[in-house]
Amino acid sequence: MIGLLKKVIGDPSQKQLKKNERLVEKVEALADDMKKLSDSELQNKTYEFKKRLEDGETLDDILVEAYAVSREAAGRVINEFPYRVQVHGAIALHQGNIAEMKTGEGKTLVGTMAVYLNALAGKGVHIVTVNNYLARRDMEKYGEIFKFLGLEVGLNETGLSKEEKQEAYSADVTYSTNNELGFDYLRDNMVLFKEQMVQRPLYFALVDEVDSILVDEARTPLIISGSVERTTQLYVQANSFIRMLKAETDYTFDEKAKTVQLTEEGVNKAERAFRIENLYDQKHVQLNHHLNQSLKAHVVMQRDSDYVIEDGEVVIVDQFTGRLMKGRRYSDGLHQAIEAKEGMQIQKESMTLASITFQNYFRMYQKLAGMTGTAKTEEEEFRNIYGMDVMVIPTNRPIARDDKADLIYKTMESKFRAVVLQIEELHKSGQPVLVGTVSVETSELVSKYLKQRRIQHHVLNAKNHEREAEIIENAGQKGAVTIATNMAGRGTDIKLGQGVLELGGLHVLGTERHESRRIDNQLRGRAGRQGDAGSSQFYLSMEDELMRRFGSDNMRTMMERLGMEEDQPIESKIVSKAVETAQKRVEGNNFDARKQILQYDDVMREQREIIYKQRMELLESDNLSKIVEDMMTSVIERIVTLHTPESEVQEDWDLSAIANYMNTQLLTEGELTESEIKGKDTPEVIEIVTEKVLQAYKAKEEQFTPEHMREFEKVILLRTVDRKWMNHIDQMDQLRQGIHLRAYGQNDPLREYRFEGFEMFEAMIADIEEEVSMYIMKAQVQQNLERQKVAEGKAVQQSVDGEGKKPKRKPIQKGEVIGRNDPCICGSGKKYKNCCGQNQ
Repeated sequence: MIGLLKKVIGDPSQKQLKKNERLVEKVEALADDMKKLSDSELQNKTYEFKKRLEDGETLDDILVEAYAVSREAAGRVINEFPYRVQVHGAIALHQGNIAEMKTGEGKTLVGTMAVYLNALAGKGVHIVTVNNYLARRDMEKYGEIFKFLGLEVGLNETGLSKEEKQEAYSADVTYSTNNELGFDYLRDNMVLFKEQMVQRPLYFALVDEVDSILVDEARTPLIISGSVERTTQLYVQANSFIRMLKAETDYTFDEKAKTVQLTEEGVNKAERAFRIENLYDQKHVQLNHHLNQSLKAHVVMQRDSDYVIEDGEVVIVDQFTGRLMKGRRYSDGLHQAIEAKEGMQIQKESMTLASITFQNYFRMYQKLAGMTGTAKTEEEEFRNIYGMDVMVIPTNRPIARDDKADLIYKTMESKFRAVVLQIEELHKSGQPVLVGTVSVETSELVSKYLKQRRIQHHVLNAKNHEREAEIIENAGQKGAVTIATNMAGRGTDIKLGQGVLELGGLHVLGTERHESRRIDNQLRGRAGRQGDAGSSQFYLSMEDELMRRFGSDNMRTMMERLGMEEDQPIESKIVSKAVETAQKRVEGNNFDARKQILQYDDVMREQREIIYKQRMELLESDNLSKIVEDMMTSVIERIVTLHTPESEVQEDWDLSAIANYMNTQLLTEGELTESEIKGKDTPEVIEIVTEKVLQAYKAKEEQFTPEHMREFEKVILLRTVDRKWMNHIDQMDQLRQGIHLRAYGQNDPLREYRFEGFEMFEAMIADIEEEVSMYIMKAQVQQNLERQKVAEGKAVQQSVDGEGKKPKRKPIQKGEVIGRNDPCICGSGKKYKNCCGQNQ
């Protein structure tokens, strides 16, 4: 459809190229004027441009002059003067598009003009590469142009300290890998002090090898995972203690709200049992959390209703369908509390603390641009997801490469025999050969055959980036044979050795077609750079994966009918066309898969943006009392409304549940009585309760200095938001893994995920408000407050397809149960049956 539209209305990117032609001519017209300037005069242009921007001009206004200055600086500093077509590419980049330029056309130099112009805004430009080696190499060479023109240049690498990263990001131009940028963003949203953040607001990113980063890696989210500090022993101890408690005396259960709280008597028992002064003290947060979850496991969660025990595991029962939700676990330690209750092996869990896809990370930049040799085949994806057009920039010299038709063999064995014979023949003549393979296994197989024939060669497996670049650079020397996976060595040019042009240049030999035409085009593009001679040819077999999947049976039958020998290939443009059609189908499927991942991740993106924005407000604000008051009011309104429904008459309202909740969570025992709220309508009840709670809050505030109280609130808020958000990410991840099953019930899984995800997010916000309110009102304000991370995480890049394998089941071990003759856990020295166990 898109192809038909282009035929009717023309390719919009080509129209834009023609429009840009006028700008290119203006840049070229200034070349002689710039040559006349001294170094200091050229350098002073940077200050002049910055002043003009301050005075109200835009980047578009100064583009022509800035490009002319950058072009001249490149010629003086690194002895490379950008061609006319390179200026074209640089204009496309500034316009927020992708410049598709063939291998060897000097993409990195093209980027310097767009980067210089955008860096003048003073907001920081990120140049993104696929690995640390390329980032450092480009900075050391092309970064000199920016330094010459008075701009600061930074390199953001793995393993830098916070101060070193802040320095790198504060530079006008920062070189970095895509992984490091994404992880820094996630880590910045986990810091406890604003001063610990390293990134500035995301302004402009120029992505080198844009197809590799924004398409090939779009299925691999960046994840910071870690284990939350919860010892299994504490679950066992909490479980033993909860078993001793009595309903109504030690805890109250609100069946309607599905909540359970310790009474004052229950809190006193806990403090005696665990020999502590105040259960709500900051240092006992973990214990309090374990007791609450254990209480919930015993009172709220019912076996064979909320969960079942199957094959030695706690399996959740879906409350709506009654189906077992295998593989899903309750979050926030509740699952472990149930395991302790049932006397089972308590599993330690690794949690996802933060995650983001490259798609959603790079869409946060105000402006995004990219460069690559192959992007046109993915144009629809770039336009739909990133809003970037692909501008095909003409080559400086016509391409002289000879792309031969594919050779198709009957079997894989006959194909590889032909491949090795061809390599041997070319090697004898001295013509360099680059052998492209789809997998590491295939590259090792070809290497084995070549060793048997004693043909010297290099194998590239993309494990050592620095060695990789060196091997690729020498792949154009006379007699060189280099085997590489199709993606290896990207970003490094193959320069031809002496006498190689006369032999026909570099020959690229593909051992099979990749499922993406773009990857095949990258491999072909290694030969014939900058108008050099070169050739390429693919060797296929009926047993190749792509051929097996897409209609090779007919072709195999045809080969047999023609009585073709095993070592006799078909050389046909028709077959090559059929293969390309198959590739288009696979590309379409892959695009749909990536689009679906993005649609699911967009649900998390919306939630992530809300939480990160609120978290930033917490870090930046000096006074959170208004936020705390709003949270308390929200909790009161929710609890009161729940127990005073409009559908019931006042006599049936559960006023005792309201009083119990308020007295155990926000006030002291007996501070709110049923009689005070009896006979009042819902708004009046809310008003009475709110007044009492806010009075108690003000009274607590007056006991401490304002600074101390404000920091205390910040500590509580940060810790609660982080813990609840991390648990929510985990729950959303579990929901995502099983949501596709909804399709069997004629439900749209994405719609269900959106709806349930929203409900879970709303529930998390309510949990945050309740926990913050309770701790603010109940916890003692310590003198030496310290903000603490909820969990320590490590950065990993995990394939969406490679979701964690199920751990082997461990033998069931009974949790620790206190015997009647054992010493009591309260530390009294008496036997359990004569102390806390008297009423059991």
